[in-house]
Amino acid sequence: MVTKLLSASIEGLDSRRVEVEIDISGGLTAFTIVGLPDNAVKESRERVRTAISSSGFEFPLKRLTVNLAPADIKKEGSSYDLPIALGILAEDGLIPEPSADTLFAGELSLNGELRPISGGISIAMLAKSKDIRNVIVPKKNATECAIIEEVNVYGFDNLYDVIEHIRSGTGVRHKVNFEQYRDQLNDYALDFSDVKGQYLVKRALEIAIGGGHNILMIGPPGAGKSMLAKRVLSIMPRMELDEAIEVSRIHSVAGLTAGDLVSVRPFRDPHSSISKIGLIGGGTFPRPGEISLAHKGVLFLDEFPEFSKASVEALREPLENGDITISRARSTVNFPADFILVAAMNPCPCGYYNDPYHECTCSMNEIHRYRKKISGPIMDRIDMHIEVMPVAVEELKERPQGESSEIIRKRIEDVRDIQRGRYKNEKFSENGNMDDKTLEEYCRLGKESEKLLVDAMKLYRFSARSYKKILKISRTIADLEGADDILPQHLSEALNYRIVDRGI
Repeated sequence: MVTKLLSASIEGLDSRRVEVEIDISGGLTAFTIVGLPDNAVKESRERVRTAISSSGFEFPLKRLTVNLAPADIKKEGSSYDLPIALGILAEDGLIPEPSADTLFAGELSLNGELRPISGGISIAMLAKSKDIRNVIVPKKNATECAIIEEVNVYGFDNLYDVIEHIRSGTGVRHKVNFEQYRDQLNDYALDFSDVKGQYLVKRALEIAIGGGHNILMIGPPGAGKSMLAKRVLSIMPRMELDEAIEVSRIHSVAGLTAGDLVSVRPFRDPHSSISKIGLIGGGTFPRPGEISLAHKGVLFLDEFPEFSKASVEALREPLENGDITISRARSTVNFPADFILVAAMNPCPCGYYNDPYHECTCSMNEIHRYRKKISGPIMDRIDMHIEVMPVAVEELKERPQGESSEIIRKRIEDVRDIQRGRYKNEKFSENGNMDDKTLEEYCRLGKESEKLLVDAMKLYRFSARSYKKILKISRTIADLEGADDILPQHLSEALNYRIVDRGI
């Protein structure tokens, strides 16, 4: 008789059901794993053999065959250790055969302990979709898996505890109160009240976060671009449950959570030396890149022109669509990438063009070449461009008197609530993601506002995409002001956030 247990494989962000079949027969002692296993799966033979012995059981000295079905799908990773070990013990008659409505996943150490695996939350989501009632995982994966409430999740420290649960049902279902869990972790060390001056930049960042707009800060070294960017996370609205599941799923597949749940919005700030694959994702078996790890959070690209041209140009699709599709010979996967881009750059190679306190040593040709590192199509996709000037020494001497991040975040949460209500029947919930249909419906202009925008279009030769970006920013400004209609003052302020288009 062949013993069967349920497990799962990870493909992109999704999980696929895998049946682990074990057969023990007479003949020469052998331990064979088939079903397109990679090296990590093949090496499980030694981990499983030693873990079974360390847990007080005798490993059968017979011919063992393990089949991972379906056999035409490549299997990778170490999560099959647990079901293989349990299947061997059940097939040898040492433990009862596990329930058919239970899915097992976990890596075994040599002493029988269970180590966390990648993609735990995707496995729990698979169990929910396939009506599999129970999921047994390493204890460190239990929190992320238990966020899927429709599934009974049991976390264990070692192989022996799993066996005791199979024998007598001693395990306790793991549960998570997301609200309490989230509130424990949302404590930010950096606060906007620490920033001296820069009131116009803080206003622009509030608008950007309030409406989900991408923003580029241009200014000399030491003006405060990085300092402001690193405080953006403290004013972002707290994550809802569905957002936490999305983000946790991505980080779990990337192996960054160690089985924990992500309840704080991500802030990713890769170095400019990062490769294109590191930024957008990829590999033989595609994995999420920085843009996907920043999903529902912030991607901060400091020294923007120093990133490779290929990396920057690869941002076109995700900035436009909020996701990235990666095609390989073996598979095609889609990763979500709905992030707010916060980029920073100097105005010129020496950094001091337009700086009132330092003299710029660059020629106009050098400045032009430097700025051309960021192509027009990319600049066009960044909603807001703002100039960050150095803070006067008089302001540096004063104590900070700006608003705290908590006050700003409350305003942003209120304006996000307005947008959620407005777009309740849409696939998006922020002004920055409006499509042409909703743009026409919610960004109607009065005669005075329309004339102002038409005159600006003619004067600065804005592109059609810039035209739409200005309307979206204006809608967010109006929402922050509690206005139903976009007024001329909202449009005027929005025009000030397109300094690159205006040749500044």
